[in-house]
Amino acid sequence: MTDEHSPRPLQRAVALAYGTGDAAPKVVAKGRGLIAEQIIDIALEAGVFVHESRDLVALLMDIDLDQQIPPTLYRTIAELLAWLYHIESAQKSGLPLPPPPAPPDPLASLSVSLTDLQN
Repeated sequence: MTDEHSPRPLQRAVALAYGTGDAAPKVVAKGRGLIAEQIIDIALEAGVFVHESRDLVALLMDIDLDQQIPPTLYRTIAELLAWLYHIESAQKSGLPLPPPPAPPDPLASLSVSLTDLQN
């Protein structure tokens, strides 16, 4: 039985940017609750794909704004960016969208979203 007055977990979101010449993607926005919803809304309005990964967002929330992701996340983020590239290619050619990449190793179980804002 659930308590209808129990607060639901706050949503979390992190936006990454990876430009030409950058050594690694940077955290350009992050937040909880209303800020997370705004990050996701802005991404969707801009046509940016939103990928949900509780574990990855939990890791990215620990990175300061305007800081590059740590080398330990390079492979995970590279797989995510490759998936986004395949999605864009599939849309242009009319092919079915590829499935999302496998999540990183399980860590905390939080309600979160990952927003990759790629320029």
